[in-house]
Parts: sequence; C-alpha cells; structure tokens
Amino acid sequence: MKPFQLDHFLKVRLPLILFVAVASGVATYSVSRAERDGVGYAPVQPIAFSHKLHAGTMRIDCQYCHTAVTVSPHATVPALSTCMNCHSVARKNRPEIIKLTKYYEDGTALPWKRVHRVPDYAYFNHSVHVNKGIDCAHCHGAVENMDVVTQVNQFTMAACLDCHRNAPERISQASAKGPDNCSTCHR
Repeated sequence: MKPFQLDHFLKVRLPLILFVAVASGVATYSVSRAERDGVGYAPVQPIAFSHKLHAGTMRIDCQYCHTAVTVSPHATVPALSTCMNCHSVARKNRPEIIKLTKYYEDGTALPWKRVHRVPDYAYFNHSVHVNKGIDCAHCHGAVENMDVVTQVNQFTMAACLDCHRNAPERISQASAKGPDNCSTCHR
C-alpha cells in the first residue's frame, strides 16, 4: 500500500470495520441473551393456550400433559392426542379448538414457540429435578396463574449454582444441595 492508502485505511476504514464488528457482536449477544435469559419473554403461540384455565382453574397436573418429565431430560411438549383426549368432546366449537383439531386431523405438529431455554452448552435434566421433589413452579413460576406463559426466572449459570448451593434453604422439598462441579452441566 502507498502511504496515503495506508493512512486512509488506518484512519477511516479500520475504525469503521472495528465498529461494525463490535456492534454486530453486541447485537448478537443481546439477542441470544434475551432468548436464553429473557425474563418477561412470552412469545405469541399458534394456539392461544391458557395454563391459567387448564393448570389453574381445572387443576390439571403438569405431568398429565408433560408426560416425560419424570423419565426424560426434557419436559416435552404434549402430543396433540393428549389435547384431543378432552377436546374431541369438550368445547369443540371454539375457534382455538377448531385450529387445534385441524392440526391433529392433518397429522401436523403444532409449531409451538419455546419459552424456557437452557443454553445449548449446558445440560439440564428435568427428570432428576422433578424426581427430587422440586416443584415445576420453582423454575417456571406460577404457570397456573398465566394465560400466556412467560419466563419469570433467568436460566443462567449463576441462578443454577445459587439453587444447587442453597437448595435446602430455598426449596422446601429439597433435602440436599445439588452438585456444583462443572461437569454436572457442561458435558
């Protein structure tokens, strides 16, 4: 490069390139953090499903719909056949139930938007926690009071470690502290 070109690059282009790189990094981090740790995150779902009605008013246990939660690392989204156990008879003429029935009859999975997400680099096992007697509400909040499920707690390393280290004081069902070595979550 000629001296003028090098001087122009160092004074104009390099700062611009660095600014764009840093701004992109900050934006990417902010968006990914909001998706992972987004307290208040409540996406619009393809079917307006009220946990307040089902888990609250009707007192349907979480495990009726989230059947794998005691045996699987994942709570799982209920199969449409679980919904249709009731809705093949109950409230069939409601607009949301009509949409639900169409998905079921077409054999198409409902494209639910995930609300709670542990970062991909961390391992979490629902069954271990549920089988230790830790209530779903401890992490997910009082969903029985939510028409729209909203993330109420952060799913961060600090939040998990706080719970693992202070479980007996923080969770009445827990009798022992959880493991806090790195390999518990980072596998």
